[in-house]
Amino acid sequence: MQFDLFDSKTNEILDAKNYAEFKKLLAESNCTKCSLSENRKHIVVDRGNPEAKVLMVGEAPGENEDIQAKAFVGRAGQLLDQMMQEAGMDSNRDALIANVVKCRPPENRAPKQEEVDQCFPFLKKQISLIAPEVIVLLGGTALKHLVHNKGEFSMEKEAGKAFTHPDYPGTQFFVLYHPAFILRDPRKKPVMATHLQILKELISRVKS
Repeated sequence: MQFDLFDSKTNEILDAKNYAEFKKLLAESNCTKCSLSENRKHIVVDRGNPEAKVLMVGEAPGENEDIQAKAFVGRAGQLLDQMMQEAGMDSNRDALIANVVKCRPPENRAPKQEEVDQCFPFLKKQISLIAPEVIVLLGGTALKHLVHNKGEFSMEKEAGKAFTHPDYPGTQFFVLYHPAFILRDPRKKPVMATHLQILKELISRVKS
């Protein structure tokens, strides 16, 4: 009976007619579709501007995100904000930021495939409602799960590249290193700064 009731709740979320309704329903849903629900404090839907035509997708919420119920508010998110500002962009104005899964994995590990499978319809709904012109993939986990036929790849080769995919018509993808990776290896920061300038130019072309 509980399973049927939750399915009904999930269907209500996925039937939302606008983004504000979707966000409210998901945040308040107490989703238990995977084991990540067991230890979370909050369902982390997003951060930023749902009216923006740029969607940035990371891996999963961390500790700070779980506490504040906002995506990318920890050290990695602060670095992303700083680097985007240096590139002439504002994270909260110029993009909506979300994650592949909406609940924090234990010890900040990467989400498991079965966890992604349960949560992915919510990300697909976000994409459908926002209709982004550019989807920025922050790190290998986002690239792996949004582009299912990608196969084996190296982030060193993929970062800084734009591409399209038939599953997402009318949308440009752009790959960036995850800012958490830059925190671990600051030597890559100048490379990411260059990639952000390329991203800014891409967004300008798409919007013109």
